[in-house]
Parts: sequence; C-alpha cells; structure tokens
Amino acid sequence: MTFSYAPATAADLAAIRALLAEAHLPVEDLGLSHQHFIVAREGANVVGCIGLERYGDDALLRSLVVAPSRRGAGFGKGLYAEALAEARRGGVAALYLLTNTAEGLFSRFGFSRIARAAVPAAVASSLEFRSLCPASAVCMVKRLAP
Repeated sequence: MTFSYAPATAADLAAIRALLAEAHLPVEDLGLSHQHFIVAREGANVVGCIGLERYGDDALLRSLVVAPSRRGAGFGKGLYAEALAEARRGGVAALYLLTNTAEGLFSRFGFSRIARAAVPAAVASSLEFRSLCPASAVCMVKRLAP
C-alpha cells in the first residue's frame, strides 16, 4: 500500500480527532484558524498527524500521533520531518512543545527542556499551555537556524 504526507483538509478533521482521542491527546481546540495539521495517509486512510500553531516568529508543535497499528513504521519521523520543513519554509525561529510521554523522542529530534516561564508570551497564551496540558508536562524548545 502506498503512503504519503499532505496538509490536512477539513475532511480529515474527524480522523485527526479520533487519532488524538485514542492517544489521550487534547482535542478540545481542534479546528482553530491558526492551526496547520499534516497527515500521513496509507492509501486513503489517515494513519497519523502532527500540528503546528504559529505565534509570530515561533510555533507550537503539537499532536504528533500515529495509529497504534502503524507505530514503528516510520510515520512519526516522517510527520516530524514534514512539520520541521514547513516551519523552516515559514521562517519559524523556534518550535515549542509540551509532552507527558515523548521527551526522549523529542530529545533525539534536537529539542531541549525549557522552563515554561521562558516560553514567549504568545505561545504561552495558547490553549495547550494555558489549560489543555497539565502543569506536569515537560516543556521543550528547538531553535531553528535563520
């Protein structure tokens, strides 16, 4: 079966919501205008996604998830590479994220821990930071070359 990565469409929102809910990731704020999701498709099926939320020169990387049956097939790395390329094309200076379970993965992708208080105010004003992710979530940053 063939696979591909592509920007999500409105028709993909239900599949994205289902993937996130199954992985116990936030879904309450899905569909906001400043969100950009990328999906991994295997044939016609959405098997993974990742999101970027732009806040000025910075972005929040969120919701990297792959369907349980497709984990270990490289979709997560592929989705991250697509999101990173999109951020670079858009001139993003730094990517921020919150995670409860994937600190090791994101460390391998070049992210490092940062105090929540050090996150730019615009990113910190996101629903993810304000209310959707618990205070115990690890905050991480990756600075992108200009």
